[in-house]
Amino acid sequence: MFSEEELREISGVKRGDDYVEVMCGCTSHRYGDAVAKLRVFSSGELVISCDCTPGCPEDKLTPAAFEKHSGRETSRKWKNNIWIIVDGEKVPVVKTALLKYYNQSSKANGSHRSQNGRACHRDEFIRCTDCNKERRFRLRTNEECRSYHDALANQHWKCSDIPYDKVSCDDDEERASRRVYRGCSRSPTCRGCTSCVCFGCEICRFSDCSCQTCIDFTRNAKA
Repeated sequence: MFSEEELREISGVKRGDDYVEVMCGCTSHRYGDAVAKLRVFSSGELVISCDCTPGCPEDKLTPAAFEKHSGRETSRKWKNNIWIIVDGEKVPVVKTALLKYYNQSSKANGSHRSQNGRACHRDEFIRCTDCNKERRFRLRTNEECRSYHDALANQHWKCSDIPYDKVSCDDDEERASRRVYRGCSRSPTCRGCTSCVCFGCEICRFSDCSCQTCIDFTRNAKA
């Protein structure tokens, strides 16, 4: 993804199969530095896990959501306000090579389309039947869409049924101010548009599922 030269002197670099993770942060004049980890995926997606306080539950944030969460007074300029430590100094992320996949993805996708030209899938919520708290489901991959699809069909779904996060009914529900961020690349607070709401594709419909929605989609796709 990135050459050694591009990542040289950047603090906290870790490489994954399809991402690079680095230390980042955002500074509020009132609250000080909020430190976090930024993951840059080869698809262009940027995901931030916040470490502003021990045990902070805010993870998988968009850069704009992290900027707001940090308490930055002049928000909506996250490319300049979110910094990376380079050679011991805070450098705006826009001045590093870390956004090259994000920028290429934005240009290729018209700023709101996935790389295959289809509408992206925004995050969805399901309410636990035991504690009545809403839990977030990210729908970026086929596996994540299947987890949400199966959970939606389960009339007795509980927090402990989430397959990829260790969540219990004792864990706090996301704040309302956080729940408005649903992963739409057109607008962080989008309430649902043709860019982020998919009505059926091979990522979120399943040929081995017996529900009527998947059966209808499979039949129509073959027709």
